[in-house]
Amino acid sequence: MPAPASGSPPRNCAGEGRRREGSRGGAISVEPRINDKIRVPEVRLVGPQGEQVGIVRIEDALRLAQESDLDLVEVAPMAKPPVCKVMDYGKFKYEAAVKLREARKNQAHTVIKEMKLRPKIDQHDYDTKKGHVVRFLKAGDKVKITIMFRGREQSRPELGLRLLARLAEDVQDLGFVESSPKQDGRNMIMVLAPHRSKATHARAAVPLELQDEALVAEA
Repeated sequence: MPAPASGSPPRNCAGEGRRREGSRGGAISVEPRINDKIRVPEVRLVGPQGEQVGIVRIEDALRLAQESDLDLVEVAPMAKPPVCKVMDYGKFKYEAAVKLREARKNQAHTVIKEMKLRPKIDQHDYDTKKGHVVRFLKAGDKVKITIMFRGREQSRPELGLRLLARLAEDVQDLGFVESSPKQDGRNMIMVLAPHRSKATHARAAVPLELQDEALVAEA
């Protein structure tokens, strides 16, 4: 392949290198460009109090940020022209990190427990099983209730429906029917979920580090 002429302009190797790095799966920065890293002729400027300044030259935007002892941050790089805001970028990053941590701290994670019952369960066994369901819901977990039919019981689906309705009514203060009863082969399945406020309260006492380790599924 012939070499480029000596008078030819240099190729943008840095840009090509970045593109190649991205195609190879390299890390792509998600940090916004700030101050002198914003290299466009003009921007749509938002002032430090959120006021719309309008389209200004990049030099004027940088000067305004410097006079305010703040940073010029590119908040919408794909806009034409890009949108920039004057702000304290260090403070902004700190507050964003705090909000993210608080969101993770208050985020309820849900474990799905399972409780199996027979359609002709006696009162003692029913009370025992219901006690487990109550405990699971109080802990903020969902509960999959499975009614197991055997033999001729399969011809009496109303027995399962009646039992599931009874259980849902008995625990309605703690949870609600998230998934209505459905026939699944020889079984009938219903899912109970804790009321959101109770689930959040139950998880609030769990340290964030333990929540991260024990995370099973997002609510």
